Parts: sequence; structure tokens; C-alpha cells
Amino acid sequence: MDVSQYLEIFIDESAEHIQTLSDCIMTLESEPDNKDTINEVFRAAHSLKGMAGTMGFKRMQHLTHDMENVFQEVRSDKIAVDSEMIDLLFKCLDAIDAYLSNIKATSDEGTEDNELIIKALNDFIAKANGEQPAESAPVAEASAETAEAEASENGDNRKYLQIEMNDHERKTVLAARESGQHIYGMTILIQKECLLKAARAFLVFRAVEEFGQILVYRPSSQDIEDEKFELDFSFYIASSEALDKIQTAAKNVSEIEDVLGEELTDFGASTEAEEEPVKEETKPVVADVKPEAAPKTAEQKAQAPVKKAAGKPATNRTVRVDIEKLDELMNQVSELIIAKNSLTSISATDGGSFNSQTFHEQIEYLERITTNLHESVMKTRMVPIESVVNKFPRMIRDLSRTLNKKMELVMTGEDTELDRTVVDQIGDPLQHLLRNSADHGLEDTALRAERGKSETGHIFLNAYQEGNNVIIQVGDDGNGIDTDAVKQKAIERGIITAEQAEGMTQKEIVNLLFLPSFSMAKKITDISGRGVGLDVVKSGIEQLGGDVEVRTKLGEGTTFTVRLPLTLAIIQALMVEVRDEKYAISLSSISNIESIPVTDIKYVQAKEVIHLRGSVIPLVRLDQVLDMEPMEKDPENLTVVIVKRGDSQIGLVVDNLIGQQEIVIKSLGKYINGNKLISGATILGDGEVALILDTNTLM
Repeated sequence: MDVSQYLEIFIDESAEHIQTLSDCIMTLESEPDNKDTINEVFRAAHSLKGMAGTMGFKRMQHLTHDMENVFQEVRSDKIAVDSEMIDLLFKCLDAIDAYLSNIKATSDEGTEDNELIIKALNDFIAKANGEQPAESAPVAEASAETAEAEASENGDNRKYLQIEMNDHERKTVLAARESGQHIYGMTILIQKECLLKAARAFLVFRAVEEFGQILVYRPSSQDIEDEKFELDFSFYIASSEALDKIQTAAKNVSEIEDVLGEELTDFGASTEAEEEPVKEETKPVVADVKPEAAPKTAEQKAQAPVKKAAGKPATNRTVRVDIEKLDELMNQVSELIIAKNSLTSISATDGGSFNSQTFHEQIEYLERITTNLHESVMKTRMVPIESVVNKFPRMIRDLSRTLNKKMELVMTGEDTELDRTVVDQIGDPLQHLLRNSADHGLEDTALRAERGKSETGHIFLNAYQEGNNVIIQVGDDGNGIDTDAVKQKAIERGIITAEQAEGMTQKEIVNLLFLPSFSMAKKITDISGRGVGLDVVKSGIEQLGGDVEVRTKLGEGTTFTVRLPLTLAIIQALMVEVRDEKYAISLSSISNIESIPVTDIKYVQAKEVIHLRGSVIPLVRLDQVLDMEPMEKDPENLTVVIVKRGDSQIGLVVDNLIGQQEIVIKSLGKYINGNKLISGATILGDGEVALILDTNTLM
């Protein structure tokens, strides 16, 4: 029986059952005699076992069966729920989750038998029945020896990993060498605890590309971006700078374990001697293009079918949609067909005249339908953020035990909906913020008692919708950020001078924590624990078109406010003109539009500002930022678009306003991803391309 067609359904439903088990086990810890919860756990474990068996995942089935046996004993009142049992059940869930992760990645459960966990489950049952637990095999000893062997092996391999190149890559490297540049081979080792490996790799690339050009990636840059690598990656870089400078720049990125490198002189023999000559690509190669589109080597070609056989199934590509939403969608499609038929009829009866009143009425009707259709399609893509946040209570419970701090997580607004693509990517940044609150935000029990606080630290996650954005607040009632200590550390690291520090507001000091260079040393955790990984959190949120702000009070706690767009696909935008170019600004970021007389412009620290309804707002002249020719004569009044982000505002000076428009965002691709001022492009009705300005970067 070929069950591969059911794999996606199995993955989705297994994830639901695992989450149900996690929620119920958390409930059992506080309510050990809750029969309804015990029965719910038994049902979920039984369903999971049956599904795994049907799909042929025997290891997963075996583990779930033994877990089900424990719940059977609990149902029969032979075993009482205690903390030891809860810990064991969570270990089982982690093991089942690991099986599911393997299945997602390779369509196979892997080879881990989890003998220790299965033995612990059986010992639990034996103990309940008054039997002697089975003799334990020296598995622990063996695993320790294995770990030691692996550590030793890793120690032996702590040197730069040679890259085997194809002819195309070798020609590129040799050409760079002949131009007088050094070619360095580098391997980057990432810490095991790192949550966002791809983001760290991106920061490393950005740091080293200050000194030269990366020519070859292993794995490919796309695989690194998709996080298809373990804890290391390698590359060749052409540079005229010294190797130690480049290594230092890479080491300054947080969560990098080590940076290994050496200068290369021998590039080996051709690996494609027996293959056809490499055909030149039709696309012109420019300086920033990574030369990795060359044909595969013979060895890679031999391996390709094997990889395909264990290919990655399309996971996380499904959305469950309420039948009412589909009915609404169907009705609107029906109306669209009626509108199309009406326009066809007008074309036939009026001899193709498109100036009649009937025609214009139908066009308006068509506009209404397409707007409603867009809203309905967006609703089908929306999913509650519950799917991301429901794993956090378990994480906080584990952290509470690991850190030996009493803490509880309170979540509200889990039913707030976001576009599926945003929900899939927001989990890691939120997890990072919660870990920060638990590990570094909350004080230890003794200090809390000394400050008159409750022994149990409170962490919260609130989500709610605000206009076209979703706001997620993550915070704690802990120590707060010591801004004086942050300022002092920033001066020590040379990020700011003592003179600059004097004039900085609390908000500006807190924002230093989001700088990559600020978190380059582990000592940063001494500054009330902030700074570790916050650069990655910020870059992850900004990639989704969002932003993050911090409010803190020393001794009382800290709150991070994450603002995200509802969707990444279609937005309402204000179209503006700067010289002869059209640009789009997201309507959700616009506060108001003003006509300001040039005589009203003031100067603060030699920068242009305007005073508007009690606020001082900095001006940004878009023609200067976008490197355009200055106007021959300044107008008497400036058209200023006031954009906001949280409490901050700036005024964008534009030449003309075109009007509001619904635009479809198109990515610019990798060739122009270095320009952060532009977040994408859109195609206008006349076929012209307009660039979308990123107001976060302008801020």
C-alpha cells in the first residue's frame, strides 16, 4: 500500500495530537485527578499510535504504544500522576516530535529507537504493579563513550573544511587569484543553542563581504538561506585584506562558536574532466552574482536520485478553512462571472462602445467584486497565532525547572489571526524574546522577595489586531533594563563616545541592544541579560515588514512590542511621485499628510524638522535619500507624508501625491537585496513598475 499520498495529512494531524498531548499533560501537572484530561490524553495517544502504524512508522508506533500503556494504568487508578511521571511523558513527547521532524524532512522516521525512554515507561508500569524493573543494559555508559568519541572526532576535525569545486567555480576562483587577490577558505561553526542558524549565516556573510566577495558556498547559498545545514558551513572569499581581519569580523557575530580559515594556494584538479564543457549561461554575470549555478559534478549527479527518493514533502503548505469562508468565496466568484457576462453583452449590443453609462456602472460593480474577492481570499489565508504560541507554556515550564526560578506564562489573544506566511516565521523571534524574559528578565526568588515582589515571576504574551497590523507584546515583571550599564558597556566597546552617550534618550540607549556588534561577547548577559540574539529578533521581524519596540523600567520589568502586517501579499498604499518616478508607501504606516510652508522648517543639530501640533518631526527629503537631481527652484510649500512607527514619526518630503491604491507586492529577488530602502515593487495599471519604500529603514 502506497501511503505517501497521505503523508501531508499525517504530518498535520500528528502535530495536532502532539500539541493536544502537551496541553493535557500541562493540565495534569496542576490537576492530577482530572479524569476528563486523562481520557483526552489516552485518546490522543491512541490515535497517534494508530496513525503511525498505518503509515508504517514502527518506532513511533512502539513508543506511543508504551506511552498509551502508562495512561491506561492512570485511567485504572493504578498509577498516580506525579512530577516524575510528567517529566517522563514530556521526554516521550520530545522523542515523538523528533520522529515527526525527521518525517517532515525525509519522509522517514529515522533510526533512533529511544530504548532508554521505552525502558523508563515499562519500569513505571512494573513499579505500579509491584514488579521488579528489568535490569538496565549499559546503554548510558555506551552513549557516554559514543559522545566522547564524537567529541574527540569533532576535535580532530576543527580545521578548515576543503571544498570540492566544479570547473565553473574553479575558473571563477582562479580569475580572482590572477587579479591579485588572496583566496581564503573559511568554515564557520555555529553554537548548538542557536535558534536562527540561517539568520546568523546571513549576518556572517554581511560582515565578511565588507572585505571581499564570496565566490563559492558549501552548502549553496539557497540551502543556507533555507537552513538546510547542520552547525557549520564553508565558503571561499576573494579579498585584498588580511585573513585575521575577516575572521574577527565573522567572530563578532553572536552565537558563532568558532571561525576556521586559511589562505589557499592549491585548488586541486578538475572534477569534470570527463564531462561536456560547461556552457556559458545566457544571463550576464555581474560582480555581485554568486557563481553557483554551474552543472553538478559526476559525484553529485550520482547522488541526486538518492536525495530525491527521500525528498522533502511539501509541509506547512496547508490551511484549514471554515466552510462559510469558502461559500462566501464561491458567491463572489459567481458575481465575477455575472459581471464578465454583462461586459461581454455591452460589448456586443453597443457595438463595442465603452463610453456608455451602463459600461461605467459595470466597471464600478467589477471593482467592488474584486475588492470583496481579495478580502475573502485573504481571510482564507489567515490562521490564528495559536498554532505558534501554544508550545510556549511547555517551554516556560522547562525553563522554570532548568533555571530554578518560579515563573508562569499568561497568554491572551491567541485567536488573533495573521497571514499563514507571517505565522510560520514569527515563532522563533517570539521564542527568543520569551527565553530572554525567563532567563535574564526575571530575578531569582531571593531578590524578588527582597524587592517585595511575589515569588513567582510573571511573563506575558498579548496579541491583538490594530488596523492593518497585529500587535504582539512579550514582557515580564522582572528586573528591567539597566540603561546606565548598557550605556557604559557601549562606551567600553567603542560603539558610542561618552559625549554621544550624554545626549542619548533612554529609548536610544535601549535600541543599542539591537546592534549586532553589541552582542558579540557572552559578557553581555551581565547587563540584565539583554542583547543576546536581539539583533536576530529584530532582523527576523523586519524581514516580515514589521518592527519591534522596547519599554522598560528598572526594577519593574520590560515589554517588547512587535508590530506585524496582517499580510505580505497585497496592501493598501499611497502612491507618490518624486521627480518623474512613482513610489508606494504602505497606508498602514501613514499618520497624515501635510502641506508645509518652507518658512516653517526649523533646524535641530543642523537637521531639518517641523513643529506640528506639539510634536517635533524630523524631515527626510526623499529626492536626497534616493540620490536624485535637486530641483532647480524650491517650491513655496512642501508636500510632507508623516509616517509613524510606534511613538516615532518622520516627515517624508515628496513632489506630488497620486492617490491611494491597492497594490500587489512583488519581490525584487536576490540581485538587489542589498538596498534596504526598497522593500519590493509593484506593477501599476499602465504596466509601469513602482518601487515600495520601506518606512522602517527610513526611520
